Amino acid sequence: MSPTLSRRSALRLLGSAVAVAAAATGTGTAAGAHAATRRGDAPANRRVEGLIARLTLDEKISLLHGATDPDPLGQAGYVPGVPRLGIPPLRLADGPAGVRVTRHATALPAPVLLAAAFDPDLARRYGQVIGREGRALGQDVLLSPMVNLVRTPYGGRNFETFGEDPLAAADLVAAEIRGIQDEGLVATVKHFALNNQEKDRMSVDVRIDEQTLHEVELRAFEAAVDAGVGAVMGAYNKVNGTFACESGPLLTDVLRERWGFEGWVMTDWSAAHSTVASITAGLDMEMPDGTYFGAPLKKAVRDGGVSERYVDRAVRRVLTVMDRFGLLDGSAPPRPERDPAAGAAVALEVAKAGATLLRNEDRALPLAGAAARSIAVVGPTGAFPFVSGGGSAHVVPDRAESPLDAIRARAGRGAHVSYALGEDLYGKPLPDGALSGAVDPEGQEVPAGRTWTYEGTLTVADADEWTLVVHYSGERPLVRLDGEDLYPVRAGYAEYFQGGLVTAAPDGLSVRRRTLRLGAGAHKVEITAKGGARGQVFRLRRVTGATRAQDVAEAVRTARAARSVVLFAYEDATEGQDRTTLALPGHQAELIEAVTAANPRTTVVLNTSSSTAMPWLPRTAAVLQMYYPGQEGAAATAAVLFGDCDPGGRLTQTFPADDAHHPVAGDPLRYPGGDGVEEYSEGVHAGHRWYDAQGVRPLFPFGHGLSYTSFAYEDLRVRESRRGLEVTFTVRNTGRRDGVEVAQVYVGRSPDLRLDQAVRILGGYRRLTLRAGERRRVGVTVTRRTLSSWDAKRHGWVLGTGRRTVWAGSSSRALRLRTTAEVTS
Repeated sequence: MSPTLSRRSALRLLGSAVAVAAAATGTGTAAGAHAATRRGDAPANRRVEGLIARLTLDEKISLLHGATDPDPLGQAGYVPGVPRLGIPPLRLADGPAGVRVTRHATALPAPVLLAAAFDPDLARRYGQVIGREGRALGQDVLLSPMVNLVRTPYGGRNFETFGEDPLAAADLVAAEIRGIQDEGLVATVKHFALNNQEKDRMSVDVRIDEQTLHEVELRAFEAAVDAGVGAVMGAYNKVNGTFACESGPLLTDVLRERWGFEGWVMTDWSAAHSTVASITAGLDMEMPDGTYFGAPLKKAVRDGGVSERYVDRAVRRVLTVMDRFGLLDGSAPPRPERDPAAGAAVALEVAKAGATLLRNEDRALPLAGAAARSIAVVGPTGAFPFVSGGGSAHVVPDRAESPLDAIRARAGRGAHVSYALGEDLYGKPLPDGALSGAVDPEGQEVPAGRTWTYEGTLTVADADEWTLVVHYSGERPLVRLDGEDLYPVRAGYAEYFQGGLVTAAPDGLSVRRRTLRLGAGAHKVEITAKGGARGQVFRLRRVTGATRAQDVAEAVRTARAARSVVLFAYEDATEGQDRTTLALPGHQAELIEAVTAANPRTTVVLNTSSSTAMPWLPRTAAVLQMYYPGQEGAAATAAVLFGDCDPGGRLTQTFPADDAHHPVAGDPLRYPGGDGVEEYSEGVHAGHRWYDAQGVRPLFPFGHGLSYTSFAYEDLRVRESRRGLEVTFTVRNTGRRDGVEVAQVYVGRSPDLRLDQAVRILGGYRRLTLRAGERRRVGVTVTRRTLSSWDAKRHGWVLGTGRRTVWAGSSSRALRLRTTAEVTS
């Protein structure tokens, strides 16, 4: 029996065993057990083969590309099905942090915050919420989870994924997929592979060696396959010279033959580049249309350019997954009703569990006594809830309270909670008479079917930096200043994928900005606005150096008058574009400097996508990382600030000190690439491994996070077993409060391998909740896979034998205990 066949057989047997176990123990949902039992069984195979035999070529091809939904729900994709044979349509929705349709859904915290909890069981329940809601909202396939690693701190989608470490990402993606598919929704792991930046993502050629590919990037994808994921989404970029969606080495050699994947592979949206090369390489479905897999595929079959067996193969893969989920014989469980309360409860739990306390000087947190009765809240995201990132991650939440309201409610009637804006996101009305002529810059209405035009002047009293902000409810108005288009159409998806905060005003109007230096005097303004089918309203506002100084001065006055300050800072990331710096956007750094100078008892709450430079850090009392916390983020933030729960999160990505000291700094070939090529020349030294290899001190290390109590580590012991290394040690809560610790185990190099190895790798972890004074014996298994390296000469894994160092501690740099253990073959 070949290794490939053996692998596939094992996967089928595993699926049946899971179903039997679930039925016997009562664990797992009916949908999950149903899906598992259908994997590879004979009736299902006969059903699929019977359908393929009856399908016409046109019908087969219609199952292999997206089409226009006759009854759209705002989802990302649609495949029409074949009604005459009872093959239903498929609706495919985005969903990294909730189901993205035009209807309300639970807006969960961003996956990066989920990951910070280091809790696979919580990831499974996170997936269950999305799975249930996806089916309740009429969806069949979820275009999530994303498991590309955080390689560059500038990645625009870092908030959508789990972090920089292959092991942690593998554990979490597998758990989330099981949760999603337990509810009967097909999960799609993405983006296969190496889509670790948004810059030039449609064209960049990622060059990577075989060892790095398998040890770093592919481990989590393999875990997704092992978890039974139904679909895989191919990436936009090239991999070693070939577009990922037509890469035979990836789609067939690795995914099918080595891992035994039996689901279907779809493109990312408009990521196909060929017909024959793609389908023969292993691509099964083109989204969102049939540019290559529509009429061109039919012509290729008719002309003999591609055998119809490749079409049958792709159709078989799609139908097999549909049948596994009960979509072909009507045995899928009925679509459930949404349960908003249950979804909100999980969203709150995740936000509290992933809240990561980075700094806490002199026990500034939790707020208590006088500090809890006199509070100044500063910053725009203190008053406007920052729910989610932009692009395909955006969700329409049921509700979203502002942190200011949550803090006021938690502080109680006897407390005084004041507020100052500090940093203006949406602009202030133009000065009276600044625009000449008949125009209402605060609410110009344009009737349906009409076009409104304006020509006049903007009079500027003093030379200053101006940010001109346009708010609009329909098609974006064309605004020219001194002949220049202030808001040109952006290239590609950047026009459509905007952030989750700064591109929508509190009243729902879309927002665009342009910052430029204006001299004193009159400036020519031309505006053209179309009413469209429904009419629209637009506003024109401004932020200037003068208004900004006023906002900062108000924030300073408010901070001085309060006992403690909670300053909210933001960074708004989105699909389609990378960040250009680790610094906070706008003038937030200056705001933090001014407020901390006025009141050193300032806690900075970060609503950011990933790592952030903090030149202002030494002047703060505390820093709380909340990422994009979802619809319950305000309640979770207040709970952590007041100590109603312990901050349970730990970093799944290293925070660099600045833009010059991180794995891709100073080497444009590593990022963003040169002449269309990007090189992963850091090799296996990804994330925290690079900092160890280079001896670079980060701002905050991987695994870092503070508790409101303290912990001691004792009595580290290691023994070898058939599974790998069995590591045990004791963790003791030495403080006076109950608290959460994430105990981490790291393993050093093998002396017997002549391969590139990291200084140390994450071997395992355990999330612990310990009562004050409680001690617990912790066991962590470091698996043989984790102890192995990929040997490119053998094209396989090799166990790292010999005496290896084992550490236990609270982060990659806070290693409390150390010993050695012998690994034998």
